[in-house]
Order: sequence, then structure tokens, then C-alpha cells
Amino acid sequence: MVTATSDSYTREAFETFLAGRDEPDWMTDQRRQAFEAYRGLLETPLDLEEYKRVDARTFRPSRYHLQEKSADETGVDTLMQHRAEYAGQVTHVDGHTKNVSLDLEMAEKGVLFGDLATMLRDHEDKLRPYFMTRAVLPDADRFSAWHAAFWTGGAVLYVPRNVALDRPLHSLIALQTDGAADFSHTLVILEDGAEATLLEETASANNDATGMHVGAVELLVGRNARLRYVQLQNWNHKVYHFAHQCGRVGGNGSLQWTVGGLGSRLAHIHQDVMLDERGAEAQVNGVTFTIERQVLSYYTKQAHNAEDTTSDLLYKEVLRDDSRCIWRGMIRVEPEAQKTDGYQRSDALMLSSTCRADSIPGLEIEADDVRCTHGATGGRVDEEQLFYCMCRGLSRFEAMHVIVEGFFQQVFDRIPTELVRETLSQAVERKLGIGD
Repeated sequence: MVTATSDSYTREAFETFLAGRDEPDWMTDQRRQAFEAYRGLLETPLDLEEYKRVDARTFRPSRYHLQEKSADETGVDTLMQHRAEYAGQVTHVDGHTKNVSLDLEMAEKGVLFGDLATMLRDHEDKLRPYFMTRAVLPDADRFSAWHAAFWTGGAVLYVPRNVALDRPLHSLIALQTDGAADFSHTLVILEDGAEATLLEETASANNDATGMHVGAVELLVGRNARLRYVQLQNWNHKVYHFAHQCGRVGGNGSLQWTVGGLGSRLAHIHQDVMLDERGAEAQVNGVTFTIERQVLSYYTKQAHNAEDTTSDLLYKEVLRDDSRCIWRGMIRVEPEAQKTDGYQRSDALMLSSTCRADSIPGLEIEADDVRCTHGATGGRVDEEQLFYCMCRGLSRFEAMHVIVEGFFQQVFDRIPTELVRETLSQAVERKLGIGD
């Protein structure tokens, strides 16, 4: 069970933090309101259904601090940063934006991509109405309020009406300094008829640096717009990772959201998908592989707020050693959301007798003309399958890789970006001890 985050982020620390920021008054006021909410929510119990399986008693926020400056990002080993030609890239290290690029052709079309704080200041009229007002709310719980008060670096992508990006963009969030805290925020806004792909990843500079990430992701998809968003979480095994993430989809809009859970010591992700207007659809893909004593937890919600909306969530988890994976899913259908088509499924494959998977699907349906289904499975690798593969010349590691790859293939087949499929496949090899 998660306990209070700590009194280490005191009012004095908050005022010192604000004094070092060069921000407009509205942003400072928003932070102050969030901080007051945070202090109050520390005294309020977290939602028992969401957090009762997340044991964070060893989590000590006082050990992690915001960094005044960051080191060079060249020492960060990433999965995707240098493997494609991107239309734009933004890099954050220890809460600071280090590098921003965007093709001139995209900029001339009105696309905005870069550092969140800078963009909010320079393009307030376009971005302020969306920032923590419609998706991730500052008072959702103590973690979202904590983030809203102390957010540091982050990326923003804004695509104007009817503009389609033919190449993906890339965002890297990295931790390099031992004991660093990161509160980065990702804001994506696609106006009506726009189309874009954003590949985002988190990474640690080395395996020994401890760290903490309290983040947020907001994906706002307009009418007839199409967004493909990928986030690969690949912190080292000494990082605590908490995040509120929310996507909202307008009429006939489409959101394809792929989540890769590979790293961190303890992670808890609250993920909402809200289908707000008729014809909105969302596909959510999850690939998780835990080893050693990792704990990865997901709380997902598919909210159908209008008629003729479709959601499809598929999570696949592979566990090894003494690790644990938790998935709690919910499909919520409002009374006006007739003709909803909602689906959710979580499958867990356990490679040891000491790992544990908790998969709990759920439905809350208040409409009477819907099709909503859910399911969850869990089990061990069949020794006969291993024996069958090994009889054909494969080592045990290789046979295990074939079985695990086949287990994940259903998710891989749903991902249109070849780079993402290849990256996830190679990450699986590394987790099995085959890759470099």
C-alpha cells in the first residue's frame, strides 16, 4: 500500500523552487494552487482500489532532488533516439531541456514542437487552454498535484488543423545524476483533421544512479484527427516512476497508444482514455517485461462518454524471477454512450515460480445497447513447448525467446511502426539475457 509521499517538499522548498523559475504570473499562480492541493491531499488517503496492491514503503522522496543543471546527454543509452530520421527531436536530462529540433517545413506549417515551458510562455494563447485543464487534472490525487506544482522539463507537440506529419517525432526523458528527481510533462494537441506520430522514451544514463520520476502525459485528439503515441519506459532498476496519463478523443478521431514497460524499480501508471464524441476510437497496446524484483503497476480506464465509440485495450505481461506486475482495468460507459464497443484484455506469462501477476478487469455500464467484453489470463510456460523447441537444436534461452516472442506477437502485429516493433523485440531479448 502506498503511503504519504513525504514532507520533504516543504513550503520553503517550494518557494525556493519558484524563485529560480522565470515564468509568467499565470503559471506561478497555477503552481501555487497545485501546491496547496498537494499539501491537502497528503492528508487524504489514496484510492484504495487503485493503490492497495502497490507497496511503496521503501520509497523516500527526500532522497531525490531537482537538479539546478544537467550533464551532457551523450552518455544516455536509448532504444530509439538514433535509429530513424525524425521530423523533430527534443531531449530532456534531469528535468532540463538539452536539445530541440524541428524540420523547417513542419515549422512553416504551424507545427510547434519543443520545450514545454518555453512554448507555454511564447504561445500562451494556443497552449494554455489545454495544459492540465482537460486531461490530467492537478487535484486528481497527491501525485498529480505534486507534479503540477513542481513540473520541470517536458515536451509539447501542437499540430494545426488538417496538417499531417509524414515522419515521426522523438522525445527523450533521461536521468543522469544520482538522486535526481524529474517532473517532466508531455502535452500533445492535434487540431481537427491533423495527423502525427510521437515516439517517446525514458532512460537512465547508467545502472547505478538512483532517481525518481513523477510525470504526466496529456494527449488531446481533435475531430477526424489521428495520433499514434508510443512511450517506452526504460529506467534502470533504481528509479521510482509515477505517472498520470490521459488521452481525450474527439468525434471520428483516432488514438493509437502503445506502452512499453521495461524498467524502473517500482512504477505505477494511471492511464485514462476518454472518448468524448460520436465515432471516437482508441486502441491501447501494452508490452511489459519484469525481472529481478521489479514491480510495475497499471490502472487503466476506458471512458465512453458518447454514442458509437470504440475502445480496444490489449496488455501482455511477461514476468521473471521475483518480479510482480499489476493491472487493474475498467471500461466505463455513460448512459448516453449507446452502441459502445469496448474491449479489454490482459495476459500474463510467468517464467518462474516466484513471480506474481495480478490482473483485474472491470466493467461499469449504464447504457443498455452496448458490446463490452473483458478478460484476463495468467500461466506458466509449458515445459513441453520448451522441450519441443530444444529438440530442434535451440538452446533453452533461444527456445524461451521463441515462446515469449510468440506471446507478444499479437501486440506487435497491432503496431504499424516497424521501428517500435523491432525495438520491443530487441528489448525482450535483453531481458531474457540473449541480447547485448
